[in-house]
Amino acid sequence: MTKEAKSFRHSAAFGKRIEYYVIGLMLKEGLDVYLPMVDDDAIDAVIKKPDGSFVEVQIKARSKHVLFGDGALFAAITHEYRKNYWFVFYSERMDKMWILSSKEFVKEAVQNKTGKNAGKRSIWFNGKNTKEKTEHVKPQFQKYVVTNFNRILKENPDKTK
Repeated sequence: MTKEAKSFRHSAAFGKRIEYYVIGLMLKEGLDVYLPMVDDDAIDAVIKKPDGSFVEVQIKARSKHVLFGDGALFAAITHEYRKNYWFVFYSERMDKMWILSSKEFVKEAVQNKTGKNAGKRSIWFNGKNTKEKTEHVKPQFQKYVVTNFNRILKENPDKTK
């Protein structure tokens, strides 16, 4: 296998590996997780909440191998508000996770107006310190940083601010 083919396979599989990593964390916390057989509707997992209701979850990940400063840049995401929907964003390099409802994502993300990604949304959770060569969570996104999945279990995604 050529170096290019190996590199593509590695990067193409990264998203799926992190999906399973995050789902593993969910299972470890005792969440009732259901996995769709296909991902053609931007749903990576369905969670059954303690009250018996269900929510849909999309998992997005950034590798530790991305350019410096892009550790938590999630770009060109096709998304319009969806009821009962959560995003879980994970930055491997920063080892940080953010959870946003669909409503919060639409509010916080930037929507491209022109170009090949017109209509798609991007969110950049991190800033950078070029002198120290470090990345940090931007203050306005600190409120979405999580270490567990309580937001998904206990909050209604449609009633978030």
